[in-house]
Amino acid sequence: MRFRTRPTLQGTFGMVSSTHWLASQSAMAVLEGGGNACDAAVAGAFVLHVVEPHLNGPAGEVPILLAPAGGEVRVLCGQGVAPAGASVAHYRGLGLDLVPGTGPLAAAVPGAFDAWMLLLRDHGTKPLADVLKYAVGYAEHGHAPVENVGSTVETVRKLFETEWTSSADLYLPGGKAPRPGRLLRNPALAATWKRLIAETTGAGDRVAQIEAAREVWRSGFIAEALIRQSGRPTLDTSGERHTGTLTATDLAGWSATYEAPVTYDWNGWTVCKAGPWSQGPALLQQLALLPPELPAYGSADYVHLLVEGCKLAMADREAWYGDAAEVPLEDLLSAGYNAARRALVGDRASCELRPGSPGGRTPRLSAHAHTVIADEPGFSPMGAGEPTVAKHPTSPVPGEPETGADGAARGDTCHIDVVDRWGNMVAATPSGGWLQSNPVVPELGFPLGTRLQMTWLEDGLPNSLTPGRRPRTTLTPSLALRDGVPVLAFGTPGGDQQDQWQLHFFLALALLPPVRGGLDLQGAIDAPNWHNDSFPGSFHPRGMRPGSVTVESRAGGDVVEGLRRRGHRVTVGDPWSEGRLCAVARDPETGVLSAAANPRGMQGYAVGR
Repeated sequence: MRFRTRPTLQGTFGMVSSTHWLASQSAMAVLEGGGNACDAAVAGAFVLHVVEPHLNGPAGEVPILLAPAGGEVRVLCGQGVAPAGASVAHYRGLGLDLVPGTGPLAAAVPGAFDAWMLLLRDHGTKPLADVLKYAVGYAEHGHAPVENVGSTVETVRKLFETEWTSSADLYLPGGKAPRPGRLLRNPALAATWKRLIAETTGAGDRVAQIEAAREVWRSGFIAEALIRQSGRPTLDTSGERHTGTLTATDLAGWSATYEAPVTYDWNGWTVCKAGPWSQGPALLQQLALLPPELPAYGSADYVHLLVEGCKLAMADREAWYGDAAEVPLEDLLSAGYNAARRALVGDRASCELRPGSPGGRTPRLSAHAHTVIADEPGFSPMGAGEPTVAKHPTSPVPGEPETGADGAARGDTCHIDVVDRWGNMVAATPSGGWLQSNPVVPELGFPLGTRLQMTWLEDGLPNSLTPGRRPRTTLTPSLALRDGVPVLAFGTPGGDQQDQWQLHFFLALALLPPVRGGLDLQGAIDAPNWHNDSFPGSFHPRGMRPGSVTVESRAGGDVVEGLRRRGHRVTVGDPWSEGRLCAVARDPETGVLSAAANPRGMQGYAVGR
C-alpha cells in the first residue's frame, strides 16, 4: 500500500488541478458558471499571473495541449520568437558568449497572452470580461501571497532598490517584501486588464471583443508600453546595462499557432507532446528507450534504468532539438535507433554526453555544452528557481545563477489541467515573465520574459539564436490517450526536470494498481521522485553536473546505496522536494472524472465534483 497525502478526487461535473489553490478554484468557478474546460483554463491562467508572479506573467509563454470533446488533440503554441534584431552577430558584438539570464536582451516576443486569447476565441464560450474578472479582483483587492513570493523578492531586494526601481515600487512597498497573511495588490495590472476590457467591449460580439483585445496587445497601449520597456537600459546577468531588441513590428507580426502534437505509442497508451521547439519529445524518447521488461518499480535498478535513458534522450535534445533546423524526429523515435541506443545503458552510471546519429547524421553540440558545475547542491522543495531542483543557497546548479546586484535571478513555472463534463481536456504550462526576469513595466504591472536565454550564440545549431525562430523551451505539458481517446492531462513546473518527473509519474500510473476503479493520480504524484543534471542546463549559465542524481529521501537507503554502487553521484534531498505535478483524467466508458495535485510546497490543489 503506497502512502498518499490526499485522495484522488472523483466526480462527473468537472475537475481542475493547478499549482495554486486560487487558480484552481477560479477555474472551477467558471465551470460552475456553465463554462467549459477552455474557459476555465484561461481564467485560471490569468489568476496564476497574479498569485504566482515569481513563476509566470502575461508577457511570458505557454504551450497548451488541447483535446476538444470528440476532436483531435492539438498543440497551441504560445512560445514567441526571437525579434528581428536578435541575432548571434548582434549579441556577440556586445561581447556576450551567452544570452543574459535576465534583462530585455533575453526577451522573446511575448507569447502567453495571445495563446490564451486564441484558446478562448476558438474553443471557449465565455466573454473576455467573464474570464478576466477573477484575476482583476485578486490584482485590485489583493490576495494573501504564498511564502515564496516574498522569499523571491528578498533574493532580488538589492537589485530592485538600486536598479529595477519599478519592481521595488510594486513588490517592496515601504521597503517590505510580501508575506503570507498580508494582502498583496497589483493595481497597475488590474488597471491594465480593466482598460483592455473597456477598450474592447464595444467591438461587437464575443469573438470580435477577443480579436480586439489581441490587437490592443499587439499594437495598442500594451504594445507601446512593452516597447518602451525594451528600450530602457537594464542591468542584467552580464553585469552590464543593455537595451532589448523587441520592436513594434515584432509584436504586431506574431501570433500564436496551432499544430499537430508529436506522439508515441507505448503499452496501449498514446502520449502527446509539443514538437521539438520544446523538450517534449524527450519524454517520448525515454519511453522508446525502455526495454520490454522493466525492473521492479522504485528499485535501484529501476531508477538507474530511467536515469540512464534520460541522459541519452537529453543528449539528443542538445544535439537535435530546436526551431532553427529540421529535427529528425521520425528517426529519433524509431525502433531501430532506440534499440541501438538502449544497448548503451550498462550497469554503471555514465558521465558522458552521448548524442546519437539518427539516420546516420553527425551530431553537433555547442562549444559550451560540456561546461561542468561541480558544486554539490543542497535542497529546497520549490525554491525561487527554474528548474525547481536541488540547490545550495550559495552554490549555483544548472540553470540557477545566484541572485546579485548584476541581476542574476531565478524563476520557475506553473501548471494547470482542466477536464469538463463534456470531455474537453486542457493541459498547459505557463511560465516566463517572472518578477525576477525583468523590471516591472510600470504602466502595466508585469515584466518582459527571458526565454531567449535558452538559445546558443553560435551559428548553425538547431537551437541557435535566430530572428523569427522560437527558442527551445523546457515547457512541456502532456496528454495521453487510450484506444485513441484522451483520458489523461498532466504536467509540472521544473525546467529541465519536467520530462523526468513526468516520466516517473506516467510510469507509476501505468505500472501500479488503480484505486477505486480508476487511475491512482495522487499515488503517482506522491511517489518518491528524482532527477539528474548530466546534460547542459537550459538556463543561464547553462552548466551540467555529470553523473549526478538527486533523490527524495523517501526513496529509501537501499535505493540510494544501490545507485551509489553503480557509480551515480547521489544527493539525498528532503523527503518532499522533487516535482510539482498536476493531473486530471476522464474514463471514457463511465464518464468519471478525476484529479490530483502535488503536496510539495503546500500550494498546489485539485478541486472538482
